[in-house]
Amino acid sequence: MSNDGYGIEKPGAHHPAPHREPARYLVVIDSEGAAIARLFLASRVQTAEFDAGSEEVAQMTRGLAAAAGADGPEWDRALEGHSRAERGAAQVYTLSP
Repeated sequence: MSNDGYGIEKPGAHHPAPHREPARYLVVIDSEGAAIARLFLASRVQTAEFDAGSEEVAQMTRGLAAAAGADGPEWDRALEGHSRAERGAAQVYTLSP
């Protein structure tokens, strides 16, 4: 009997499903004295949050110019836990699709 898995069970078949849409916005915003980065879909639904000082932020924003402030009505629901001052000082990067 031949076992190409070397005693390890083969993973199940992949079930094709739609992929999650890519992040469209990266918002760097102050949160209680620490800068955080938040990723959002085009619909402004948050998909991730991490330290804004991480290497990933530098890589994602390389060559991009940030828009100043996230105080428009389109950000009200997505950033409802942040103050007006924090939202006004935020940097919003639009990521390529």
